[in-house]
Amino acid sequence: MVEGSFSEHRQAALALLNGNYRLSRKAGQFLGQLAVDASPMSAAQSNWLTKLLERHGLQPLDDGGSS
Repeated sequence: MVEGSFSEHRQAALALLNGNYRLSRKAGQFLGQLAVDASPMSAAQSNWLTKLLERHGLQPLDDGGSS
């Protein structure tokens, strides 16, 4: 697993996509978008990513991880 927290949302999305995690098609599409789009996340996107990371036991984003 990854030590510490993720410094950017793209890293977190890739960790979820590359891991052996059971994801819905909708979650996979969402994570794929985050992995390729470096623009800041909305509050709703940030909340969903946080929930996915928690659900799969991964470290959270740093406070500045929305960039």
